[in-house]
Amino acid sequence: MPFHRYAREGSRLPRGLADRRWPGREIGQAPLWASVDLRDGNQALANPMDARRKGMMFDLLVRTGFKEIEVGYPAASAAEFDFVRDLITQDRVPDDVTIVVFTPARPELIDRTFEAIRGAKRAVVHLCLATACLWRDVVFSMSAAELRGFTLRGAEHVAARAAGMRGSDLRFEYSPETFNVTEPEFALELSNAVASVWDASPDRPVTLNLPTTVETDSPNVFADQVEWMHRNLDNRGSLILSVHPHNDRGTAVASAELALMAGADRIEGTLFGNGERTGNVCLATLALNLFSRGVDPQLDFSDIDAVRRTVEEGIQMAVPPRHPYAGDLVYTAFSGTHQDAIGKGLVALEEHAARTGRPAAELPWEVPYLPIDPKDVGRSYESVVRVNSQSGKGGVAQALKTHYGLDLPRALRVEFAKEVQRITDATGLEVTHQRLWEIFTDTYVESRPGLLLKDVRESRAADRSTVSLSWVERGGDERTLGASGDGLADALVAALRGAGRQLELQDVAAQELEDAAGRRSVVYVRVEIASEVVHGVGLDADPAVATATALLNAVNRHAAGKVAP
Repeated sequence: MPFHRYAREGSRLPRGLADRRWPGREIGQAPLWASVDLRDGNQALANPMDARRKGMMFDLLVRTGFKEIEVGYPAASAAEFDFVRDLITQDRVPDDVTIVVFTPARPELIDRTFEAIRGAKRAVVHLCLATACLWRDVVFSMSAAELRGFTLRGAEHVAARAAGMRGSDLRFEYSPETFNVTEPEFALELSNAVASVWDASPDRPVTLNLPTTVETDSPNVFADQVEWMHRNLDNRGSLILSVHPHNDRGTAVASAELALMAGADRIEGTLFGNGERTGNVCLATLALNLFSRGVDPQLDFSDIDAVRRTVEEGIQMAVPPRHPYAGDLVYTAFSGTHQDAIGKGLVALEEHAARTGRPAAELPWEVPYLPIDPKDVGRSYESVVRVNSQSGKGGVAQALKTHYGLDLPRALRVEFAKEVQRITDATGLEVTHQRLWEIFTDTYVESRPGLLLKDVRESRAADRSTVSLSWVERGGDERTLGASGDGLADALVAALRGAGRQLELQDVAAQELEDAAGRRSVVYVRVEIASEVVHGVGLDADPAVATATALLNAVNRHAAGKVAP
C-alpha cells in the first residue's frame, strides 16, 4: 500500500507544552452536552429528516436531558428554516433548553439565520469557518490574514444583528473548523479575536468549539492541542471550551474523554454517532462510560432501546449490533468461559442481596464481562447468554435458568452441555432458548418407550415414606408395587427394585417452578444402573408424580442406551 503518500512534515503538537497535565487527571463530572443530531447528523443523511422526524428527534433529545440542541442550519434550505420557525412559533422549546443555530460567516447567511430565530426566548448563534492551511489554499483561496478579516467581519455582523433583537437572550459560539489541523498559534489568535469582538464575559460567555473536523491523529495529540488552548486563551473564565470530535480514525470517544481531562467543558456529538463519513462522537457512549464509573451522566438512558428505536426511525439507519451499550449483542456472551463467569457473577449478586436484605439493583455491580447491569438501561438478562458451538456447561445452564427457571445440578449441566455441543457441532448454528428447551425435554423429561407412569401415592410417618407405584410395561402389562424408604425418592427406588430393576440412587434434587403452566415441582435424579450413571427429570404439580416420572425416565433412558459418558 502507498503509505508514503501520508507521511507528514512537522508535528501537530503545539509548542510549549512539555508539562502537559491531562494524563494525571480523571473525569469526575459530566460535561455540558450539546446535541448536533438535527444539524450535523441530519446533513450526513442520504434522505434528510423531514419535519415529522426532526420533531420526533427534538422531543427525544429533550426527554433525554439535553439542555443545548443545535436544531439546524436555517440558511441551508426552506425546510431547515421552517423547522426552526415552528419550534419558536409553536412554543416547543422548554424553558431550560437553549436552541443553537448554525451559520457560515457570509453576511446574507447570517441575516437569514437571524430571521429564523426571531422571537426566540433564548438561542445560541453558531458561527463556523474552516481555518486550516489546506482549506485556506484550496477551498477559499485566501491567505491567513484574509481569512482572519473575513471571520472577524462575520463575527461583527453577528454582534450587530444580535443587538437589534431585543427581548431575546442570545449567546454566541465560534468554531474554527478543522481546528485539529490548523496551526495552533493561528487558531489561538483567531479565537481570542472573535471572543473580543463578542465582548465575552463570565455572565455572557462565548462558546469556543474546537472540532476535529477530520480525525487525523491519535487522541493524545488532540488532548495536547486542547490543553494548550485551555492554558493560553485570553479571558478563559469568559469562555466555554467545547470540542466536536469526528470518528475518522475510530477514536472519537477517546478524543472526547481526553479533551475533558485537558480542560474542555462541553462536548458536541450525536446519539449513536451519526454524522459525516464515519460519524460524530457518540454521546450515548460517552454518557454511559461516565455512568459505568459511578459518575452521574446527567442524561437519561434508562430505556436505551426506546432511544435507539427513535433514532433509527429518525435517521433511517440501524444501530450496529456491536455498538457500545445499545447494540443487540453488547450484553450477550457466546463463549463458554464468559458464560460461566457471568452466571457465577449473577449468582454471587443474588446471594449478596439475600445476605444483606437489600435488592440486587441497589448493590454495587460486580459481574464479570458485563461493565454495567443491562437492567439499568432497560434490558433484561434474557439475551445475556446465547448458545452455540462455543458455549459450555455454564452457558447452557444459565440459558435454561434465565428463560425457564431451571437450576440444573452440576453433573446434569455437564452431561446436557455435551448433548448440546453435539447438536451445534453438527449444525454450526446458534441454538435458541426455545430449541434448547426442546432438546432438554426430549432428552430428559418426555416419556420414552419403556415404563410409563400410571399412578403414585405416598404416605408419610415420621421420616419414612411409603409409596404405591403403578406403571405400564412396554408390552402393556401393568405393575403395582409398594415399598418404604427414607424419603420419597428412596421409597420409589425400593419399589422399582422389587420389580427386578437394579438401580442405586446417587442424587436427587428438587425445585419449585412457577411459570405460565402454573406451579410445578421439578425433580432431577441421578441413578446408577448396571454400573452406568444415568439422569432423569420430572415436572409435575404433584412432587410425588414428578419424582416418580424422573426415576422412570432415567430407567427408560438407560434401556435406550442414553447413559452419562
